[in-house]
Amino acid sequence: MKRRADFIEKESNMSEKVQWGILATGAIAKAFARGLKQSQTGALAAVGSRSAEKAAAFAAEFGAGRAHGSYEALLADPAVQAVYISTPHPQHIEWAVKAAEAGKHVLVEKPMGLNQFEAQVMIEAAVANRVFMMEAYMYRCHPQTARLVELLRDKVIGEVRVITATFSFRAGFDAESRIWSNAAAGGGILDVGGYTTSIARLIAGAATGEPFADPISVTGCGQLHPQTGVDAWAVGTLKFKSGIVATLSTGVGVNQENEVRIFGTEGNIVVPNPYLANRDGAMPGRILVNRGGAEPQDIAIDSPVISFAHEADLCARAIAAGRQEVASPGMTWADTLGNLRTLDAWRAAIGLQYEAEKPERMGAETLARRPLRKRADAPMTYGRIPHLDKPVSRLIMGVDNQGSAPHAAAIFDDYFARGGNTFDTAFIYGAAHSKFFGHWVRARGVRDEIVVIAKGAHTPACNPEALSRELVTQLGWMGIDYADLYMMHRDNPDIPVGRFVDVLNEHVKAGRIRAFGGSNWSLDRVKKANAYAQRKGLQGFSMVSNNLSLAEMVNPVWPGCIHVHDAADRRWLKKTQLALLPWSSQARGFFVPSRAHPDKREDDSLVECWYSEENFKRQARAVEVAAKYGVEPINVALAWVLQQPFPTFPLIGPRQISETRSSMAGLAVTLTAKEMRYLNLEV
Repeated sequence: MKRRADFIEKESNMSEKVQWGILATGAIAKAFARGLKQSQTGALAAVGSRSAEKAAAFAAEFGAGRAHGSYEALLADPAVQAVYISTPHPQHIEWAVKAAEAGKHVLVEKPMGLNQFEAQVMIEAAVANRVFMMEAYMYRCHPQTARLVELLRDKVIGEVRVITATFSFRAGFDAESRIWSNAAAGGGILDVGGYTTSIARLIAGAATGEPFADPISVTGCGQLHPQTGVDAWAVGTLKFKSGIVATLSTGVGVNQENEVRIFGTEGNIVVPNPYLANRDGAMPGRILVNRGGAEPQDIAIDSPVISFAHEADLCARAIAAGRQEVASPGMTWADTLGNLRTLDAWRAAIGLQYEAEKPERMGAETLARRPLRKRADAPMTYGRIPHLDKPVSRLIMGVDNQGSAPHAAAIFDDYFARGGNTFDTAFIYGAAHSKFFGHWVRARGVRDEIVVIAKGAHTPACNPEALSRELVTQLGWMGIDYADLYMMHRDNPDIPVGRFVDVLNEHVKAGRIRAFGGSNWSLDRVKKANAYAQRKGLQGFSMVSNNLSLAEMVNPVWPGCIHVHDAADRRWLKKTQLALLPWSSQARGFFVPSRAHPDKREDDSLVECWYSEENFKRQARAVEVAAKYGVEPINVALAWVLQQPFPTFPLIGPRQISETRSSMAGLAVTLTAKEMRYLNLEV
């Protein structure tokens, strides 16, 4: 083979082998240990087990230098450089995070987590501790997979149209075994279905010149076991943006032909043994290519070592190169997260949710099985809002993007650990979001430490009666007695401001809220409201929540939206020092040049609301200033909002932990007065 896939690097010239520790001693751990013996780059330094006897037996069998009777002892071993996590699925997150925090490079057996949100937590631990991490789909490291990618990129069967992928086996039912146990996250989709999703996504990507492709829709059906509720067998269908469709089949209660078939416009490819080639030294790699009118090709992919040796070597070469992740077709972090998103959607389609993922099962510990606490290096800064006796974090977490209890837990735990203490909820976001948030607050026991914003009275229900009704309802959803801050979500100019001020003061007196304000209220109406409150000796507006970002909003994101980008508005805010809680403070990603470009118009909302000649000039200047400070342009754009001459508390709406981390970087950027004017085209 003349060409090699991107991820296969030149032979390592490392003077020393990576010293591996294996955490847990099950069958897959033994397979990896056998692979290490054939590895060019690694050696087994130690093994850790919950049983000293099992650790000693494993060490004797595979030649480990040390046997530890606990996982903690393995991670404390200074001779261990990298750790292979081979525990049952639910334990991956705890030990992968602890391994990263111990400064060890990490290879986590698939699936990396029960869902994409556990994987986000693990990846974030690798980022924070500057270690390597990879999900252990060993077939992605085998030369057979690299050859398959080459064939698809070379269009040997024309344009790919349909993919079929199967991986299942039949195991006798045992409610206590990890395969069938709900507590162990058993069933086919999570155990072997991930192979089918990962290879289908790899094929769909390679066929279109990308490392992988994520499906735009996922459907499926399956049979859940009546006793444990895990999937005995299931079928899934993926559709990709390119038009490629894939049908997947998996299970732990049925034997099938475990192969992959790819159908193109000019032929087809069959991979008879896509996942387990050379797993134990048998079944070498093989790809069958059939083109119309041509002699069928039977391509053998010989390997002198088992697949786990390829996996160990791929990891070691990335570590030696100082990288935190591998290149495709190895499992990059984005690939892992995309694969788990697909598995999450497949499970949702058949109604499979593990007991551990249900909101009512949320406990005091984080997803990583530890008490929730603020990190010593937390970057958050704080400000004050009148009539509230708590500090308010300068970045406020939106409670509208979290679609499940694990999602909410992952995002909120991380935000709290970074010092975030203020959460923006709203009646219009729906009961589910408020309930997920409320479960988290009560389970983690943080109500007294956080600031809760409630919002209501959204158009068309913008009147004092609806305000009161929705506030009481939303507090019930969250299971809390009061909101620290309350904001009317819209204004109704047909109602005198005094009626709103009166009812808001009633809720202050009743103890349901502490301070209040308005979202998308004109500053003229805010002035009138506060003038009324002053005349009557009542509490007035402490804040307003209109849009402010470096990019000036061209058209409203939603009907009734208002921005305060005008110089006159900003002068009034400076004069009064009224707190501003700006939404869309980062212009919905406009300052990510790869997302917002004059020629890039796929996102209708982005184009409609933010595309203008002036805003692209602001973007170009943000890119220029960002290069000076060594940050991203979006960090500069957020810093511009944070450093206004009046109190600002931008709302952020991250869907992933990485987006929260990116937002936090804006806190550390200090712009000069000249740069502030330059960015906004004032000089």
